[in-house]
Amino acid sequence: MTALFHADLGRALLAVAEPARAEPMSAYMRNQFPFLGVPTPARRAAGKSLLRALGELNAEALLAMADELWELPEREYQYVALDMLAMHWKKFNVEHIPELMRLARRKSWWDTVDAMAGIIGDVLRHKHDFMDEAINHEDFWIRRIALLHQLGWRDKTDKALLLGYCLQLAHEQEFFIQKAIGWALRDYARHDPAGVRAFINTNKSLLAPLSYREANKHL
Repeated sequence: MTALFHADLGRALLAVAEPARAEPMSAYMRNQFPFLGVPTPARRAAGKSLLRALGELNAEALLAMADELWELPEREYQYVALDMLAMHWKKFNVEHIPELMRLARRKSWWDTVDAMAGIIGDVLRHKHDFMDEAINHEDFWIRRIALLHQLGWRDKTDKALLLGYCLQLAHEQEFFIQKAIGWALRDYARHDPAGVRAFINTNKSLLAPLSYREANKHL
């Protein structure tokens, strides 16, 4: 990251920070990360022109900048890194998925992991490279990405893959896995409600109650 970009970004965020929000924002994340107190719409507006100016950088340079933003203490800087990756996702291809996964494993919590799942889903372009490895990964956050990478794909969703992943992890006690199973099924139900209804009714005894409730919300 250039010193100029770092300085400009810091000024832009501080200009819209609401210090009184910092403590509640941190508490919402169980006090794992400090915050500047910048609401999401203000953060995106403040960083938009700075991030758009990075359009000439290649994928490796963007990843290096994301890596440096990840090192900064306040959580908003990780959010800016994700905004940057999402804005320039077309620069990336499947060979960059492992590096994106490595970022997701640092300072992991649902906020950054779920945003990264969306970016990885875009980069995969309706394919599934590295997802079989991810669903078997030791880190449950990476398993969560495998469950969620097809969110919003609708008719492009690989139904057999999605349902297979859900069954593979249905036994897990981890809250964030149970929630992700339900979320992935609920999202796909917008496209195929009958298919999801049949799946959750057939496998109700295998699914965690949380997964079943989440999947069934809009059915």
